[in-house]
Amino acid sequence: MTSIAVPEHPWLLPGELAVPVDRARTHPRRTTRDWLVDTIAFLVSLLWVLFATADALSPDPSMATALPHGWMTGADALIGLVCCGLLWLRRRWPLGLLVATTPLSLFSMASAIPLLIFYFTVVVHRRTAVAIAVTGVGLVTNMVFSWLRPDPAMSYWATASWGVVLSFAVLAWGMFVRARRQLIVSLRERAERAEAEQQLRVTQARHLERTRIAREMHDVLAHRISLLSLHAGALEFRPDAPADEVARAAGVIRGSAHAALQDLREVIGVLRAEDDGAGDAPEPPQPTLADLPALIAESRSAGVRVNVSDSVASPGEVPAALGRAAYRIVQEGLTNARKHAAGAAVTVDVAGGPGAGLTVAIGNRWPVGAPAGGTLPGAGTGLVGISERVTLAGGRLAYGRDDSGDFRLAAWLPWPA
Repeated sequence: MTSIAVPEHPWLLPGELAVPVDRARTHPRRTTRDWLVDTIAFLVSLLWVLFATADALSPDPSMATALPHGWMTGADALIGLVCCGLLWLRRRWPLGLLVATTPLSLFSMASAIPLLIFYFTVVVHRRTAVAIAVTGVGLVTNMVFSWLRPDPAMSYWATASWGVVLSFAVLAWGMFVRARRQLIVSLRERAERAEAEQQLRVTQARHLERTRIAREMHDVLAHRISLLSLHAGALEFRPDAPADEVARAAGVIRGSAHAALQDLREVIGVLRAEDDGAGDAPEPPQPTLADLPALIAESRSAGVRVNVSDSVASPGEVPAALGRAAYRIVQEGLTNARKHAAGAAVTVDVAGGPGAGLTVAIGNRWPVGAPAGGTLPGAGTGLVGISERVTLAGGRLAYGRDDSGDFRLAAWLPWPA
């Protein structure tokens, strides 16, 4: 599948939206943009701690009532500095840091900006219910702070109202950022899914086109071969025909045979073409019924006791496709015997002839201790593929335990006369 296009400046995206997304990581890596934002947040918070501490130490504080003891101001500054340092951890534990530092908002002025950044991070990275819950807690602490450290220039309700407005402004901003990121992630997932579906549609269209070509070529080849049969029959029926008629019929036969071979060569090239463009590479020869002795010898060399009964009337006349199907059936039967009945003797029976069909049967003793059942234990895609192959060839397949309790895989394939 073709990958989604990478943005021109991925370093400007937050870690959650970085391309490519590392879904294996619980916490995404910080991008350049994240490091820049964290650095700015740290510096702004640090400047606020210094400003709030200097204002609290002044004879006439402008932001809140001064603390009654000097050491409290120093403690407030230390708390602010600790919160500034915790800003570097807010992406990994946003809710935990906010819950741990929320009690500080009851009295600390120096930690106001870091706590506000913690709150914004929770709104962006946690679901709406959590954001509303922490907002409610923040409104309560805002009321208490306005009562404990009132602003000398404003009334209690004015100070508390400004805190409520600031909290809701941060909540709205954070929810907007979260909604925008969710939209981008949703659009990216939809694009990836649409691209995967497009690739699937292309693959299906390719297979459907190959099937259509095969059906069309069946009609074309049937037509051309019928012409060959017609003219060949005419020559056979009238061997004393004039020389010019014989030559004309032979020319038609030659031309039809050449066209049929050409069409067949083209359709085989199309059907063999691989999706990766390696359609021109030659394929290895496919096995036929003549390769069955080598398959049996290979199994015997692996220690399997195989008894073969081959009574095919005309081995040299077995069509290639029929012999290949029989070979695959025997191969699957021997594989299953080695897998599920190790040490058991295997019997292979191959019989048939033109017009009567080809019968292939593989049997082995049921392994001791195997679970009872009518099908092979653990049978998977191998038998499913063999069943599909036999069905496409117009034959019949049966497998399971026979009357004697042994396992038997038997197939009948049509062999035209």
